[in-house]
Amino acid sequence: MTKQEFVDLVASKSGLSKKDAGDAVDAVLDSITDSLKAGKDVTFTGFGKFSVAHRAARTGVNPRTGEKLSIAASKVPKFSPGSSLKQAVR
Repeated sequence: MTKQEFVDLVASKSGLSKKDAGDAVDAVLDSITDSLKAGKDVTFTGFGKFSVAHRAARTGVNPRTGEKLSIAASKVPKFSPGSSLKQAVR
């Protein structure tokens, strides 16, 4: 599902215009992004939790040359599904 298809679905389920639904979806995504940038978790009970995970520095291998290289530590976004979402997907 693309973002536009998602916006169309939100518009049809909520009765909002497509523009208002698009603005709402953008606002939600921006708010989640801003919270993660600030180091805060975002939890929707039953749906899931967005958080930031820390990846330690590690050694990788270039598959073409076999050369070993070091990969720097980084922060990555993480999503853990909630119990209601897990049950709905089964």
